[in-house]
Amino acid sequence: MTTTEPPRATGQRKPPQIVEMSWDPITRIIGNLGIYTKVDFANREVTECHSTSSLFRGYSVFMKGKDPRDAGFITSRICGICGDNHTTCSNYAQQMAYGVKPPPLGESIVNLGEAAEYLFDHTIFQDNLVFVDFCEAMVKETNPGLLARAERTEAPNAGIHGYRTIADLMRSFNPFEGEVYKQALRISRITREMFCLMEGRHVHPSTLYPGGVGTMPTPTLFTDYLSRLIRVIDFVKKSVAMNDDVFDFFYEALPGYEEVGRRRILLGCWGAWQDYEVCDYKYANMNEWGKAMYVTPGIVVDGKLVTNNLVDINLGLRILLGSSYYEDWVNEDPFVTHDPLGNPVDMRHPWNQTTVPVPQKRDLNGGKYSWVMSPRWYHQQTGEHLALDTGGGPLARLWSTALSGLVDTPYVKATGQGVRISLPKGEELPEMTFEWKIPQWSNTIERDRARPYFVAYSAAMALFFVERAMGMVRAGDTRVFTDFEVPDEAIGCGFHEAVRGVLSHHLVIRDKKIANYHPYPPTPWNASPRDSFGTPGPYEDAVQGQPIFEENGPDDFKGIDIMRTVRSFDPCLPCGVHMYLGKGKELTRMHTPTYGASHG
Repeated sequence: MTTTEPPRATGQRKPPQIVEMSWDPITRIIGNLGIYTKVDFANREVTECHSTSSLFRGYSVFMKGKDPRDAGFITSRICGICGDNHTTCSNYAQQMAYGVKPPPLGESIVNLGEAAEYLFDHTIFQDNLVFVDFCEAMVKETNPGLLARAERTEAPNAGIHGYRTIADLMRSFNPFEGEVYKQALRISRITREMFCLMEGRHVHPSTLYPGGVGTMPTPTLFTDYLSRLIRVIDFVKKSVAMNDDVFDFFYEALPGYEEVGRRRILLGCWGAWQDYEVCDYKYANMNEWGKAMYVTPGIVVDGKLVTNNLVDINLGLRILLGSSYYEDWVNEDPFVTHDPLGNPVDMRHPWNQTTVPVPQKRDLNGGKYSWVMSPRWYHQQTGEHLALDTGGGPLARLWSTALSGLVDTPYVKATGQGVRISLPKGEELPEMTFEWKIPQWSNTIERDRARPYFVAYSAAMALFFVERAMGMVRAGDTRVFTDFEVPDEAIGCGFHEAVRGVLSHHLVIRDKKIANYHPYPPTPWNASPRDSFGTPGPYEDAVQGQPIFEENGPDDFKGIDIMRTVRSFDPCLPCGVHMYLGKGKELTRMHTPTYGASHG
């Protein structure tokens, strides 16, 4: 069992005043996520937390028997937000199974599309969803004393973003009225245009295929992308400065706020953006081309890098059940006994999983309570099944890349202690260099702080990719697709980073059809319930035991610190909702009358 509870400050405790409180569904996200807690108002802390989901994701069931070439288009529909990440990851898995490598320009177009997606999604989530929890209107309701202090506190980076005080910054995040809130919506339109130039359609790509892309690589394609990128550069610079000012203020004004959402440092990153000069999609070479990714894969435990070898990462994957609504499959015959290098593959690995849903009543008192399974990573040296989280995506990506020290481009460099990001001159601001430094904690504030830094990282890498692509076009190398044949039997695995973190697709082909297919996005990792060892999932672990700083009492309690923690993970329970009825049952739709004004 994993020890997940970080040490808490101790002091004179009062007799507990426990109140059960729940938020179901959590708003401002996709899907039905419920958070059920017990809050001790006498000692101002959360004593218990359960994370539930009422969504059954049936893709692993109905993918069986399909043509594997359709997998990218089908799995894109898992999510209406990061569908392109699924298409990309599926194509990675297929390319391994088919033994095909896209041409350099085809790979570059995929990288450019994914960079635009990170720019789009992180910006709209941070500025239009996360920062509603930190805006003036919300802080006035939950911590009026804090807002009064914000009015008196000068913003250290005012010279970059233009807001004099922290309260001015908070006002700029007010929904529908704040200037930053509105500007982020405009930026989201531009970055979505960048995405569509490369991948055809947002968010379900129409031009991404195994073997390459169908995008026409005209010279104007890349200049159109670049011109839009330059238009958003200054907004990105300001975002980093604004976020630093607000988050540093919270630490300063609320001593102990670092404990909000804090958990043991257990971070997973599967890597992003392939280097076409190294990546051949062969499993035997996966360690080498994995380390050549422009976001370095890795598992970080207690602040130390355990491994950045994708083969080790793959073999350590375990799918546990525990408190989720499924039957076990360990007594079935395995699909894959050994990987292509001869390493044994565990029965609980995604290659061998069988999804057997068992709908039942929710039981938060030691029973089953969620449709989310519990992915874990088995640490061979310690024997732990680690409940890794993604840090909302950016925190794990930056931490793993920083410690590995392998990324070194003209715009982004991993230093061992952080990641240095350089952005060129924009329409208003000069060339600027930012450095994300490895923090002391894995907590709510640092998950949120990492997001704008990774937006800057994505903008910088987009510059790098577009320059390489334009160089290829000028040299006449415009190939974007490599043909292939579907083998009779094969296995493949794709590793990528969805916006909110780790994404893997595992594929088994028999008789040229899909025999087994399991996609694992970041949500199961972050939103998992207690597993078969009793270990809570990351949402549960981060909320459980955290202090409460909200000034309201039980009667008008908003749960703002709890909401900030859950949303810091960028929760997105996939919106592909499916219903499992069992054999022989028929779903009948009943006509419901429409009530108009005459019915009151």
